[in-house]
Order: sequence, then structure tokens, then C-alpha cells
Amino acid sequence: MTTTTINENQRGLMFRRGRFERLLEPGRYRVFGSDAVEALALDEPISSAFCPLETLLADETIAGLTDTVRVADGQLALHFADGIFAGVLKPGKYAFFHIGTHHEFRIVDTSEPEIDPETRKYIDKIPSSLYLTVSVAEYEKARLYYDNRLVRLLDGGVYYFWNGSVRVGADRTDMRLTQLTVNGQELLTSDKVTLRVSFICNYRIIDPVKALCEVDDFREQLHVAAQLALRDYVGRRTLDDILQQKEQLSEYVGERLAERAKRLYVEISDAGVKDIILPGEIRDIMNTVLMAEKRAQANVITRREEVASTRSLLNTAKLMDENRTLYRLKELEHIEKICEQVGSITLNGSGDILTQLSALLNKNRKESSDPLDNDIDF
Repeated sequence: MTTTTINENQRGLMFRRGRFERLLEPGRYRVFGSDAVEALALDEPISSAFCPLETLLADETIAGLTDTVRVADGQLALHFADGIFAGVLKPGKYAFFHIGTHHEFRIVDTSEPEIDPETRKYIDKIPSSLYLTVSVAEYEKARLYYDNRLVRLLDGGVYYFWNGSVRVGADRTDMRLTQLTVNGQELLTSDKVTLRVSFICNYRIIDPVKALCEVDDFREQLHVAAQLALRDYVGRRTLDDILQQKEQLSEYVGERLAERAKRLYVEISDAGVKDIILPGEIRDIMNTVLMAEKRAQANVITRREEVASTRSLLNTAKLMDENRTLYRLKELEHIEKICEQVGSITLNGSGDILTQLSALLNKNRKESSDPLDNDIDF
């Protein structure tokens, strides 16, 4: 003999000799021999280890106390208990006791993969194995596929799809301005000089659907188009023409790329030469020529400044010769400079220092035609 207790939040099933007999209310029950009592929770689907659900629902008492739902293949059921989301039911038949609780069910057809906005409210409570999440950044577009068939283009946002009979896929495309760099292309000029040219361009995709469906790797094709345009331009010009007309090189390649980009469903915003690298021997020669040019320019500037300085001295001399007061001021200026370089001065005789210095200078000037050839003793 065994004793089984059925709690208030449970109901029991009585089995005699392996057959279902009746539903048990809360309480304590004693069973003998092969008899058994199975306890069922009121907040869980009715399920017995001893008999199928159909057998239990055939009992009028159980049928009157339960809410049932049948979920077909390709469907899911959203279960609500007293208006609160309780979970998702997969295909099958379910029964819940409506003792103290009201149960509602909303059938969802998973053959339509995208989860509707009403269901998305409960997405955090739905097992992640039942759905697929597609996140698209604000600067992206995503191509949506059902069974490898393109359906539509997705803008930035988060999208949810059922993992049902339809296979869902998505790939993203960056719609921002993107840089393409053609690095170090070795090109031969018309005068047989090998150059290494690097070129950059900025582009953005204007039609992500056609760029994927009608073009095989548009980025690689754009790269090849830039290489061919560079080779075409450089091969028909000399080194000097290329170095003097780099802007024309950028314009030519940019125009060629813009024409090609239209067929690739992209848009070129700007393009230009990044750098031109010369061979070592040519670079040394160019540096030598540049240094010679700069030395010549420096010599011209030096001579120009010397001429200007001499002209200024001549003008000053003429003014001093014509104006005795100006001559006297210049003389005093030189005396001041001499005094700044002398630690002490000793003079004999009468008169002020300035008068005696002036007299000495006048005397020295009369004795020699070149004042710089005589020394003044103090």
C-alpha cells in the first residue's frame, strides 16, 4: 500500500490495473497493488506517463475542466494564461486545466517567415532556437532571401524570422563612402622609363541589388578598370609630361572610372594620384637637376640683394654730401657706436668730450683720404 498527496495546485489521475479510472481532487489517497495515482500540475500541459492525452480528454470531467489547442505542422501557438504570455507551443495537441486560470492560444503560421510586430513584443520570452535575428546597421542595406530567392531590401534595424519550413538568409552591403586604393602599379612611359604609380578613388554603391545580382565582384572590376586607365595614360606620355601634368592624369583616370562605375552600379565621388615613385637612377638625376636650379636661383637672389644694398649706400652718400646736418648726425651715430665698444676714454686738454672727439676725427680725416686706414688713439 502506498499513500499519495494531491496538493491544491494539482489534480490527480487514478489508474486501476493500468487503466485510467477517474480524476482526483486535492487530498491524500492510498492505493494497493498495481493501482497508481499520478499528480498533474495545474499550470503545465496535461501529460500522463500511463496513457495518451486523447484517453484523458475522453473523460467528461477532464474535458469540462480543460482548454485544448491543436497546433499543425508549419504552425506555432502563442500561449497566454490570464492574458500574460506563457510560452510557445510547437506542433501537437495540448490541454490545460482552466481551474482558476483562463488560457488563450494564438496560432502563428511559420510558412510566412517574418515575425509580425504583435509577436515581436514577446520575442525575449521565445526560445532563440525558434527564430532567426537579422541586424542591419544604419549605414547598411541587407538583401533578404527566402529559399535563396531574393525577396526585398532591408533598411537599418533589427528583424526577426521564424525557423520554419522556409529557409531565410540575408547578406549586408555597406552603403558608406568607401576608398579603393591601387597600390604601386609599375608602368612604362613612352620614353621607356618605369614608374610606380599609386591611385585612390572614393565610391559608394547606388544599387546593392543589381550590384550583387548582375555584377561579379564589382570592387575587383573597379580595381582592374583603374589599372587599365593608368596604363593607357602613362604609356602614351613622356616622364616630363606626366610629372608636369599630374592633375590631367587624375582627371583622365577619374573619367574612365566614372564611365565604368555606371555599369557596376556604383558612383565615383572623387579620384586622384596618390604618389609617383621614380627609379633610383632617375630620382638621383632629378635631385641633381633640382639642386642646380635652386643654387642658380639663390645666386640670382644674392646678386639682386647686393645691387639693392649698393644702390642704398649710394643714395645715402649723396644725401650726406648734399646735407651737412645729415652728415653731422651720421658722424655722431658712428661716434656713439665707437663709444659702445670702448671701456674707458682719457682726454687731455680743455673742452667737452664730444667736441674733442669730433676734432680728432676731423684731424684724422685731413691726414688720410681713407679713414679706415688710420687708427684713432684714445
